[in-house]
Amino acid sequence: MKRLTTALSILLAAAAIAACGERKEQTTGSGPATPVRLMLDYLPNADHAGIYAANAEGLFERSKLDLEIQTPSDPAAPLKLLSAGQVDLAISYEPEVLLARDKGAKIVSVAAIVQKPLTSIIAVKGSGVETVRDLRGKTVGTAGIPYQSAFLKTILEKAGLQSGDVKEVNVGFGLIPAMLSRKVDATLGSFWNVEGVQLQRRNREPRIMKVDDVGIPTYNELVLVARESDAKAKGPMIRRFIQALADGQRSVQRNPEAAVDALVAANKDLDRAQELAAIKATLPVFFPADRKRPFGFQNQREWALFSAWMQENELIKQPLAAPLTNEFLPGQGL
Repeated sequence: MKRLTTALSILLAAAAIAACGERKEQTTGSGPATPVRLMLDYLPNADHAGIYAANAEGLFERSKLDLEIQTPSDPAAPLKLLSAGQVDLAISYEPEVLLARDKGAKIVSVAAIVQKPLTSIIAVKGSGVETVRDLRGKTVGTAGIPYQSAFLKTILEKAGLQSGDVKEVNVGFGLIPAMLSRKVDATLGSFWNVEGVQLQRRNREPRIMKVDDVGIPTYNELVLVARESDAKAKGPMIRRFIQALADGQRSVQRNPEAAVDALVAANKDLDRAQELAAIKATLPVFFPADRKRPFGFQNQREWALFSAWMQENELIKQPLAAPLTNEFLPGQGL
């Protein structure tokens, strides 16, 4: 409780500073286009629909941004490349931002792209798993990410189970094959909007338990991240980028079919029908539940609670001051 109170006081004090005024700032840009190197968190997929819709419609160009989209060689690369100054903005995950900050990275989350956790426990029909308590004596596959083991421990404890009641195995990114081959009875790490949708479309009748429904404090699954120095020196660029992305995300809402066309054009390995279904499933969490909040809004209290959970589970060493800002969102600013 003391740790939670400390984390909350630090982050809510930062929120008070970030909310002390507003400014109107030009979002269409002027003069020559500013080069922007954006590193995705993974290969283009439904989570990035707003980026590719905005790019296809020329919204970044209209905002005087010369956007170059890059994909990482591995999922751990984006924040490292960002910290090294090799890209200007990166897409990552709230837990990864907190882990990197704890290790001293001078980065800050400037917008939430996906408002809620996508990570889930998923089991297919015939596994005998309908609730968390059904995992007793079962094998659960994860992608080997450290905080997923902490997720599983917390989820089991909330259901009255212990870690020893379940066998955890690392199956890497082969989460669906591990389930379908019966190598594991369930997985933790699959996304409800990707693997969950894929299994539903294949009539495998998945049982999906979102982590924030079974004991994990809610968090922003996907966030846009900048260096602290750029947040101070390149605010107009970041603001214009987020405004263009917000307009692209609204375009996805209006016309998911056009958005998936832009996405598939960027990654020809994608299955159009699968990505369209995934985009439609994700639409509710592209924007804050409170429609009075701007696109990209990050809830300071929720970040504090999740940060405190990470500290309690020894994933980070201390509460983190100001790992995020809403300053550059549409209509916000100092």
